[in-house]
Amino acid sequence: MAREDPRGRAPEPAFSDRLRRACEHAPGRDPAAELEALLAAADWPALLREDAGLPQALAQAARALCARAAPGPGREAGGAAARVGAAFLRLLEGVEAAGVCAGPAGLPPALRPAAPHIYVFAATHGPERPWTGPAAREAARRALASLLRLAGCASEAAFLRGSFAAVLGLLQPELSKESWKNNPATKHIFSWTLHQITRPWLSQHLERILPPSLLISDDYQTENKILGVHCLHHIVLNVPAADLRQFNRAQVLYHALFNHLYTPEPDLIQAVLECLLDLFPVLERPLQWKAPEPRPTGPCDDVLQLILTHMEPEYRLLLRRTYARNLPAFVERLGILTVRHLKRLEPVIIGYLEVYDGPEEEARLKILETLKLTIQHCWPRIPCRLEVFLKALLKMVCDLVRDQTLTPEPVKTALLQEATDCLILLDHCSSGQVTSLLAKVVQSCEDDKVLDCIRKVQQLSGRTTKAGM
Repeated sequence: MAREDPRGRAPEPAFSDRLRRACEHAPGRDPAAELEALLAAADWPALLREDAGLPQALAQAARALCARAAPGPGREAGGAAARVGAAFLRLLEGVEAAGVCAGPAGLPPALRPAAPHIYVFAATHGPERPWTGPAAREAARRALASLLRLAGCASEAAFLRGSFAAVLGLLQPELSKESWKNNPATKHIFSWTLHQITRPWLSQHLERILPPSLLISDDYQTENKILGVHCLHHIVLNVPAADLRQFNRAQVLYHALFNHLYTPEPDLIQAVLECLLDLFPVLERPLQWKAPEPRPTGPCDDVLQLILTHMEPEYRLLLRRTYARNLPAFVERLGILTVRHLKRLEPVIIGYLEVYDGPEEEARLKILETLKLTIQHCWPRIPCRLEVFLKALLKMVCDLVRDQTLTPEPVKTALLQEATDCLILLDHCSSGQVTSLLAKVVQSCEDDKVLDCIRKVQQLSGRTTKAGM
């Protein structure tokens, strides 16, 4: 309400009315400076008690301030945002100093409509981005800390449990197919905010978070694809499987991810494979299998088949490492059903064991892990491939002990240990054929390190030979 002037002058407008007028756009005016001055001079204890229009006026002011600080072409990096941050700090510190108790929803009632806008500002300018500067980042971080204190929340995640829907409501208009690239901050705010919400709070927002995540992941820029896939992965991990299966959502996710496997981008392939491995349990519900019918293939089979097709001719080291890094998880998931893929898997294992992979030898270590798992799960089919695997392992061991590159000794030791484990497993599943064949190798081998490896295999296999052992 306007206050009467005892000297007979026109009544002073209510504070909420002055806030609304300050938000009006006029050429040459800086609403951030004017609003900061108003908020600094406000009598907050009285306003919070008496001004019924204050909540909506504060929301309007917060919306105007966010628009003023929004990144865009031709705007100075963080300059306007720093002034907007100062205005938000005046507001939050004034309400905090008034000592008003938080309501049932956490925040003081007058501040609730403005809080989502303040959070979006903090999420836009708090992290180090091209559109921010040091002053803007500091103001955003202080504003967020003050907002969390007023809400009685120890973290952003706790705050968003009650405000996620409101924040999504602010972001939704900017997340359409036509508008999501207009503001470079929108995708990052959406991704960061989404990752703060976990089970069981995320599933109720599925209809609003899935379309933007798919939209971002379907972009032509690799950076956006990866960001979108990370959003999809978070959804897969934090939404119940039943909700993902409903309306065929899981299949939509699978096809969107599968298409990315044709792009030769290691970081994207890594993000996609990690997401798919967590999506398979949703897609592949336990089936009642009845012999003698063959077990049906599933999405995991299809993805592994495509990976192996890509792996065999691949010569780029980063992609080779990415594929090899994820291969053990596929063998572990398929188990005995890996036998379906042995024809493709065998040349991949042999080929990757032959190629030096740099000082860390990540690809060869992961291929050795894959071979171990393959032997463990598919042991009835291994004896017919014994000679091929044995030759590849012995060749790798010989190449390794003669290696004069910069490969650190701990890496060489790890490779030798993994190769030894594979040889032992081969011996067990072939009823001792490996130790018999190695006995012939000992007679012609002159390298002490190779001999040490062979002795270890024979000792750990529980079999010894007369030839120099």
